[in-house]
Amino acid sequence: MQLKKDIDYLKGYIQIEVEGFFIERFVNSCAKENIRLWKTKRINKSKIYTNLEIPNLKKIREIAKKTKCKLKIKRKRGVPFLIKRYKKRKVFILAFLIIIFLIFGLSNFIWNIEIEGNNQISTEELLQELNNQGLVQGTLKYKVNTNQIIEKIRLENEKIAWIGIKIEGTNAKVTIVEATDKPELIDKDEYCNIRADKEGIITKINVTNGTALVAEGDVIEEGDLLIGGWMEGKYTGVRYMHASGEIKAKVWYTAEKYETFIQDEKIETQQKENKYSIVFNKNKINFYKNLSKFEKYDTIETNKKIKLFNNFYLPIEFKKSTNYEYKIEQKQYDTESLKEKISEELDEQMKTNLENKELINKEAIVEEDQNGIKVRLIYEVIEDIGVEEKLVS
Repeated sequence: MQLKKDIDYLKGYIQIEVEGFFIERFVNSCAKENIRLWKTKRINKSKIYTNLEIPNLKKIREIAKKTKCKLKIKRKRGVPFLIKRYKKRKVFILAFLIIIFLIFGLSNFIWNIEIEGNNQISTEELLQELNNQGLVQGTLKYKVNTNQIIEKIRLENEKIAWIGIKIEGTNAKVTIVEATDKPELIDKDEYCNIRADKEGIITKINVTNGTALVAEGDVIEEGDLLIGGWMEGKYTGVRYMHASGEIKAKVWYTAEKYETFIQDEKIETQQKENKYSIVFNKNKINFYKNLSKFEKYDTIETNKKIKLFNNFYLPIEFKKSTNYEYKIEQKQYDTESLKEKISEELDEQMKTNLENKELINKEAIVEEDQNGIKVRLIYEVIEDIGVEEKLVS
């Protein structure tokens, strides 16, 4: 669609107004003559606006005459009309040619690096690695060996399982798949025990292979054997195997935090200011003199890179910095409200640790002094415990 618009602009076209009582006959006649009309807009029952290719102007005048319609040229668009308008202005033509030359010259460089697929690894860290391996904004495309860069990064960064680099236009698109930490698995044909990876109280044990060494209600310490990788029979003696089974235990997690009754809090004033700048290949020009009229503020930056087509970026970037003013006010908490505030913060902090676990109880212990309180939360959960450990014969 965009390509068609660009071609129309290069070839040039005319925007016309057609008025008459036989508008439908006019449009149908154009279709029979294979005259292309586009972006046709009906103003009322007897008037339309439409676009027309330059070579068809003579034909369409004849059709308008036959269908008793009035035709009026409203606007001429495109490169041919621009050249005609400025053909006596040599400076303009020279500038136009220079721009065209620059665009073709700039197309040989990489002006944007786009990274996707990273959740744990920061974009800044990945950009630094890419830069170290030769993929830098402003580098000639033919100097970038994508296969070599991919190989080096995969060898040097254990956090990346897969990486792909695709250069289109002046854009380098980097896609990565992050490696996930997986526990070391012991082959099912190898002998192993199951040992406790934390302390707790056994609530359920169901052995499918091996010998149970604990029972429900037993208190266990980290490192205790739970299921032995062997079975002993009266007549068969000791047979070794790969221990397996389901083991659940009651486990406790704790988190604590101290805060004062009087705290400084950030209050937004709803006042903001915008500041603009432009970056030419890392050279920044500010359109403002002072940093901010606010004493205290948070800044959010938005960047917009200039591109001509889908993947044709230019080394020009507009930056908008929005400063949001805030003020600091002191807030007085009582014991109960401060306890609630700290508890919410600790719950958020412990969210990852408690994921996929059954929370059965939560107890809060509060220690108070004249300045504030310390809240200690104890989370009681039921979870799967036990890790495989190779059996040493």
